[in-house]
Amino acid sequence: MAIQRIILEMGTGNDLYGEDYTKAAVRAVQDALHHSSITLFRSMGIDRESMMVEVTIGVQYPDKVDKDEVAKQIPFGSVKVNSVKGGLNITHEPEVVSVIATAAVAARLDIPEGRYIQG
Repeated sequence: MAIQRIILEMGTGNDLYGEDYTKAAVRAVQDALHHSSITLFRSMGIDRESMMVEVTIGVQYPDKVDKDEVAKQIPFGSVKVNSVKGGLNITHEPEVVSVIATAAVAARLDIPEGRYIQG
């Protein structure tokens, strides 16, 4: 068996006025998910709960992201969330900071050798 990445989607999200890093991260994950339609599970008879999903969130203050809240956005599989320095903070006025988060959602499957054609 070999664990192979089958999906990689990216997204962006923001919180314009609340300086809420979790809200921006959740929106980035939702954006990434809205870009994908994963038909291979139904087409090939694979249990979608067998996916291993790794979410990487980039924000200026990674420790301000509630990883459990971000993980709730992933509907299937086992989920791991990493928060790293990235994204952007944009200051509009001295007290108003807009948070822009980026997300990468990678899904992996343990694929039995010889079960599917590799090319």
